[in-house]
Amino acid sequence: MLSVFCRSCCKVGHQTYKRGSVSFHTSKMDPTLPFEEENLPWYSPDQFYPVTIGEVLDSSYRVLGKLGYGAHSTVWLCRHIRDRRFVVVKVCTRDGHQSARVSRELRFYEHVSSLKADHHGQSFIRGLLGTFEITGPTGQHLCLVHPPMHMTVRDLQYMKPSRRLNEPLLRWTLSNVLSALTFLHEQAEVIHTDINPSNIMLTVADDSVLESVEKAEAENMLPKKVVDNVRTIYCSHKLVLCDFGEARIGKCHKGLIQLELYRAPEVLFNMEWGSSVDIWSVAALVWDLFENRHLFHAVDENGQPSATNHVAEMVAYLGLSPSEYIRRSETTDKVFNKDGNRIGHWKGAGGVVIPPLSLDRAVTALDGESKRLFLDFIKPMLDWLPEKRKRASELLKNPWLNIATS
Repeated sequence: MLSVFCRSCCKVGHQTYKRGSVSFHTSKMDPTLPFEEENLPWYSPDQFYPVTIGEVLDSSYRVLGKLGYGAHSTVWLCRHIRDRRFVVVKVCTRDGHQSARVSRELRFYEHVSSLKADHHGQSFIRGLLGTFEITGPTGQHLCLVHPPMHMTVRDLQYMKPSRRLNEPLLRWTLSNVLSALTFLHEQAEVIHTDINPSNIMLTVADDSVLESVEKAEAENMLPKKVVDNVRTIYCSHKLVLCDFGEARIGKCHKGLIQLELYRAPEVLFNMEWGSSVDIWSVAALVWDLFENRHLFHAVDENGQPSATNHVAEMVAYLGLSPSEYIRRSETTDKVFNKDGNRIGHWKGAGGVVIPPLSLDRAVTALDGESKRLFLDFIKPMLDWLPEKRKRASELLKNPWLNIATS
């Protein structure tokens, strides 16, 4: 069984309690310091519903412990009071139902539930069990009910001393991710747009992990900050919630998406983009998980974010982009020449030069035939032309992904 760790912002007086394979960290708190969601720069207590441990939401879900928080929600482990099953309830902020992320997430689940698909990859998509609204001191709050999940792949990776997934575990992870993307892209016509190690989660094999969270809260083991007689800020357990708040329905879109280091070139150049942006992100993800470093850094000599340096790294790995691609956007003028015989040549704008990088040298975890097969798997995901990138269903058939593990 994988361990579950409590994420705490406390600074002093740490102690660790262990029960079996589950560890909890507690500490004395300075009540004057911001705690958990109070650290958000835009935090306003009037926006957040004041959930309390033991409270019953919607006459159905008893709150057991806090799992996390975000810009527009707090997330709680609950038990259904009738059938005793564990669920996760995301309690949105007062205006959360009006936020673009929550609206997109609800549209995604409505869209997927309307499909008559029976695809293997659908089992790798986290489901929505229901929604309801509750009334707080300052207004209405939308709540989303999900099945509980375990840690993220990022958490799993960082539990290993090397901070790298080994080759069999990487193949298993990518097979599941590509199965999910096959369903999303080919059946649901949905683009995830936010593939990264924190949005890939492990399922809960049995309820013992969740029961440990429940028991820890019952024994008052974890820190909390009592703000007033209405509001208490609780510490989060390390069971992380991912969502589809950035998912887009349909084949063609435009606009800024993706975390910077996972961003596909067509997004950087403000071109139309489709499902192949997810494939580009999967390739970048592999380096984080397998090499414990980023494939792209996208910063200038001062360490500041730089789209020009990002594109320069792409040129180093892939070669100069074809003229056909450069003509698809006016934004390419900033880094590529478009005159005469020099179409596609690097301008060196701002003094940025092509760094001495290659995909071959970027792979240090493998050598020989294993390295060759791995690169044959990766390279079809990293193409300037989105339409030339392999689809998720094609990548699932790749020989490297299907090497038998003894």
